Amino acid sequence: IDFRMQPNAVRVIRELRRAGSPKKAKLLARFFRTGKGEYGEGDVFAGVMVPESRKIAKRNQNISFSEIQKLLSSPIHEARLIALLILVWKFEHGNASIRAHIYHFYLSHSTRVNNWDLVDLSAHKIVGEHLVNRSREPLYRLAKSKNLWEKRIAIISTFAFLRRGEWRDSIRISEKLLDDPHDLIHKAVGWVLREVGKQCSESALERFLKAHGHHMPRTALRYAIERFPEKKRRRYLTK
Repeated sequence: IDFRMQPNAVRVIRELRRAGSPKKAKLLARFFRTGKGEYGEGDVFAGVMVPESRKIAKRNQNISFSEIQKLLSSPIHEARLIALLILVWKFEHGNASIRAHIYHFYLSHSTRVNNWDLVDLSAHKIVGEHLVNRSREPLYRLAKSKNLWEKRIAIISTFAFLRRGEWRDSIRISEKLLDDPHDLIHKAVGWVLREVGKQCSESALERFLKAHGHHMPRTALRYAIERFPEKKRRRYLTK
């Protein structure tokens, strides 16, 4: 523990240390691919699972933004996760001014939202929700980023729109990310496309697949057609 940190951040780290398990830390390090050259290279785990991280976040949900910033700067994965869970809670309970501040704070620290679980538990709940009644242009800028996690933030954020029956940004951003080389983007795109068909418009998904199914990454395609009947799935997979 870095005792130069302010008390609230120190308390969170202490709680993580107490709740952590070396055995779980090793499992999580493997699961989140922290080896040399892997997407999570260098990430450090305390060995705390998400339900327990949520409890720690709830106990510390009133800490200041400066304390949250320190947690986001931590090398410990679960400390960053807790910081993001607290931000989500503050966003959901905040007024318009607080929400705008959290949105900008989140994007200014986007390089610390640096694993797929961190993105998936926070992006649509902060970035997506903030942009529901605003221009979606920030997502298109993120989709052009060289940073893997910012690109994932771009597509995952559109879940906030899908909940409201709005699918066009999900489709357009998916198109922009189709040629991305990373499997984690393929999975995210496929997941979002599947939800376009499930929550909003199966015909929109079918049109997308008709236009792109023959050349889109197989991982993305498999995720996108997951809910189709088996015969229909096979037809897409053998094209």
